[in-house]
Amino acid sequence: MARAGPSVAIDLGTTSILVGVWENNSVSIIGNEQGDRLIPSCVAFTDTGRLIGDAAKDQATRNVHNTVFGITRLVGRKFSDPKLQGDIKRWPYKVICGPDNTPQVVVLYEGKRKALHPAEIVAMMLSEIRQALETRLNKEMRDVVLTVPACFNHAQRQAVTDAGAVAGFNVVRMISGSTAAAIPYGTERRLKETQQTVLVFDLGGGTLDVSLVAIEGDTYEVLVTAGNTHLGGEDFDYRLVDHCVAEFEREYHEDLRTNLRAMVRLRMACEHTKRFLSASTEGLIELDSLVDGIDFHAAITRAFFESLYTDLFDKILQPVHQVLTDAERLSSKIDDVVLIGGSTRIPKIEQLLSDFFLW
Repeated sequence: MARAGPSVAIDLGTTSILVGVWENNSVSIIGNEQGDRLIPSCVAFTDTGRLIGDAAKDQATRNVHNTVFGITRLVGRKFSDPKLQGDIKRWPYKVICGPDNTPQVVVLYEGKRKALHPAEIVAMMLSEIRQALETRLNKEMRDVVLTVPACFNHAQRQAVTDAGAVAGFNVVRMISGSTAAAIPYGTERRLKETQQTVLVFDLGGGTLDVSLVAIEGDTYEVLVTAGNTHLGGEDFDYRLVDHCVAEFEREYHEDLRTNLRAMVRLRMACEHTKRFLSASTEGLIELDSLVDGIDFHAAITRAFFESLYTDLFDKILQPVHQVLTDAERLSSKIDDVVLIGGSTRIPKIEQLLSDFFLW
């Protein structure tokens, strides 16, 4: 029998998952077999079983109806939620209304049509992570701390807790991503005597959280939190997708939205270009034989990319204003700003915050 293992921390994101273990008074990040730190939040169902993470994402264009991503946007929500309905129109997999107005994902799994609750799919990802950790470390992994967006409501948090239990974990605690980010900040700076107020800005794949955290010694107090459970990197991807769809239709008089495989390929290409533009001023979307043998190429400059998101940039600053108002603080009274989440790598977002706080 495997020995009892260390505690596990899992950051369950909309687009990716980060896993760490606490052992010998330090945290080690456990990546996948290829050495990547981030695991895609993706599950694929096939005739022979299911795939998790990179294996699922890599076959997404060949199995569009049965590859599920963005599952945290479904967890704990009602099917009739207008924002969820907007997502459903974009996803290539099918979502139906289940009992008590809950959403269910319909897939073909091992030759059978199945309707799965979102928490079941989250449990599948967590179970795969637990089993992989046990195999790699040769220890029994049970205790886990899960991080979720600070703006998750009770139903969403409970759904994630239930998923952890189904996966075989003992969920010791659930904390917000902002709290999780503040802890290493305080530890590294050894804030033992004077209290500091830190604004944590967390823009991930699907959600935006902004929190004011007071740190003094080993005490961390979240003073106020605001955010948007429906604003993240995926929304930037889809805006660029919409632009490309319009360009393709203008040039070739064909609607890409009728071809789900083409849309999945385009979405993945737009995500790649978005990331590329964080380090370069120009990127290129290149998709050979996107539909009916037609190649699609589009040059995207960073300036044009930023012009697509004027309204989203305005929305990004709204929670910052809100937390300062709720806490009755001036921006000049914030000791530091901590940026976390992959979407904070977009240069324009860092510029907006820099201008706001006069860095």
